[in-house]
Amino acid sequence: MRICVAGAVGAFGTKHVEALGAIEGVEVTSIVGRKQADVADFANRHSIGHATTDLGEALARDDVDAVILSTPTQMHAEQGIRCMQAGKHVLIEIPMADNLADSRRLVEVQQQTGVVAMAGHVRRFNPSHQWIHNRIASGDLKLLQLDVQTYFFRRTNTNAAGKPRSWTDHLLWHHACHTVDLFQYQTGQIASEVYGLQGPPHPDLGIAMDMSIGMKTPSGAICTLSLSFNNDGPFGTFFRYICDNGTYLARYDDLYDGREQPIDLSGVAVSSNGIELIDREFVSAIEEGREPNASVAQCLSAMETLDRIERTFRS
Repeated sequence: MRICVAGAVGAFGTKHVEALGAIEGVEVTSIVGRKQADVADFANRHSIGHATTDLGEALARDDVDAVILSTPTQMHAEQGIRCMQAGKHVLIEIPMADNLADSRRLVEVQQQTGVVAMAGHVRRFNPSHQWIHNRIASGDLKLLQLDVQTYFFRRTNTNAAGKPRSWTDHLLWHHACHTVDLFQYQTGQIASEVYGLQGPPHPDLGIAMDMSIGMKTPSGAICTLSLSFNNDGPFGTFFRYICDNGTYLARYDDLYDGREQPIDLSGVAVSSNGIELIDREFVSAIEEGREPNASVAQCLSAMETLDRIERTFRS
């Protein structure tokens, strides 16, 4: 499997390159970035044969079977469509788009082309959330409430590595997307009731820096999500699963019970790295000719729910 990583020099593009290196039979044959000097240096350090600033150049290569897009959110839909129309399978980092219309267009083009198209909803693959999902599926757990905090300190335009960004991130269409999809994935239901509140926009970035979201499924499970770019403290997303048979705390790839006792996740998956696991699913789906978990079609309902939440801001 020969893969191009677009946005390889960025924080998550680098994580994908490293994760692909752990998968047997996979080779990163091309990378795409904004500055030729940067991508050439990255390619040299990682022994990658081709580096370019032109996605079209990479798509025209015979040694590229699939593409992972770790590019700015605003580029995802257009680039994902270009990849599919070029006959390349594509994994689009979360979110697949920053609006519902583009998300629907991605699903339409995937159906037209028949290639594998996947959204980077990594929470479905983190071992901590997989452990919960497996127990819900077996009937051992029923989710009553999911309480989530997504906190960063981003009063300047920087990425997860603290480096300057060329684009502006978004609490709703990026960070809330993780939890909206996870809540619906874990309950197996689409939220029937939603609301959203947002604080004032940043004077320079033009985005809301604080946000509160609530969701409820037809069966009665609820989700409360708090998000902030103003939090000067521990960064990241922290999950509390309140269930009929226990409470569980998920922090990245670790899981604890309600009394902070660690839960052994060693038997859940072949790796503890969520990025590697989502890349493995992408590669396996291509090899097996099947729809992947977190296909763009499966993730469309999360984008529809985000659109409904955004409309409550305006109302």
